[in-house]
Amino acid sequence: MRDILITVIILGSLPFILKAPAIGGLMWVWVSVMNPHTQGWGFATHMPFAFIIAIATLLGLLMTREPKNLPLTPVSVLLLLFVAWMNVTAPFALLPQSSWVQWNKVMKIMLMSFVVMMVIRSRRDIVRLVWVLVGSIGYYGVKGGIFTIRSGGTERVWGPEDTFIGDNNALALALIITIPLMYYLQQNTDRRWLRHGLSGAMLLSALAALGSYSRGGLLAIAAMGLFMWLKSDRKLVLGALLAAVTPLLLAFMPERWAERMDTINTYQDDESAMGRLNAWRMAWNLARDRFSGGGFDVSDAAVFARYAPNPMDVHAAHSIYFQALGEHGFIGLLIYLALGIATWRTAAAIIRRTRSKPELRWAHGLATMSQASLIGFAVGGAFLSLLYFDMPYYLMAALIATRIVVEQQAPAPTLRQAKPRTAIAEQP
Repeated sequence: MRDILITVIILGSLPFILKAPAIGGLMWVWVSVMNPHTQGWGFATHMPFAFIIAIATLLGLLMTREPKNLPLTPVSVLLLLFVAWMNVTAPFALLPQSSWVQWNKVMKIMLMSFVVMMVIRSRRDIVRLVWVLVGSIGYYGVKGGIFTIRSGGTERVWGPEDTFIGDNNALALALIITIPLMYYLQQNTDRRWLRHGLSGAMLLSALAALGSYSRGGLLAIAAMGLFMWLKSDRKLVLGALLAAVTPLLLAFMPERWAERMDTINTYQDDESAMGRLNAWRMAWNLARDRFSGGGFDVSDAAVFARYAPNPMDVHAAHSIYFQALGEHGFIGLLIYLALGIATWRTAAAIIRRTRSKPELRWAHGLATMSQASLIGFAVGGAFLSLLYFDMPYYLMAALIATRIVVEQQAPAPTLRQAKPRTAIAEQP
């Protein structure tokens, strides 16, 4: 039944995608982030739904009379530069065969990320995009939260197999990115039942993140929660809520969970933590030796034998930063860091321009909560190999479109308009 439902939804959307490419962009985000076909048990699990939607979206983009240009902003330009640099490093990969397999996957993600940036342009599409992201990851948050309650926190929460969020740590980070977006939607709806539903989804998602037993997730959710409190207009209310809920969530988790979290302070005695440090030093040595890095997918015994302090301890990078460094060298890391900074500055620019403008409250809230999501990703991503996880790139698309809409509705004051205020300020 699930297979039939998913197939009907996706194939039934194709005529609408051809007519409105924005729908195709939203459908692509849903399929690529949630991977709904993994929730089936039969033929749907092997259907190339992502390919079908991508082709339909590209055809719709060609046929539509709407603008087709990619918005050239610091974020999109830096992402283009990052993709270009990946294509420079790929031919010089240490492991050509596996590198080209990964290159094929990454380029598909990047192509459709640019397509999403092209088709998401209006406020309605931006909000729909946020809803798709929240629904896609929130499904696993609600499901995982209920599972944690039923198991008493004794079993780990995992994501769908063979996806970016299949690993327990990756799912925890995805949930942490999503919780601020849930809060944004909750604060921008007048429907009581929807507000209560989103409150429950946030609580269950936080519980699912804890139930993943992810130590990096714990650090990320702490950083994200602190930032949300600092940026909140209701610090007293939100602070009291966090102070009441957090101890209850932590107290619910069993002793074995607390023991695992305690290893954050004793990482020297933890094999997993030491393996990550070994992988990080390998990436550093590799980047120092090769200007272009090692190319895609360098987690191989031969590479570790050449560059790692402990050649027998082969690990994935377990860090978006060291993954960029090892695979694309110092240039790739610098571009990636610049991309993150540009995304943050885009959100900051939206916040500045929409402050004290009730008609743009929706944009102000989205930019603020997007920064909270970015904080969570920056902290949690330091411990996970999620450099190519597509959700942050779709969040970039939402911020790019939001900034364009805001600039159209609230243009910056001209020099002539600014002069009288300056003259008054200079009077004794």
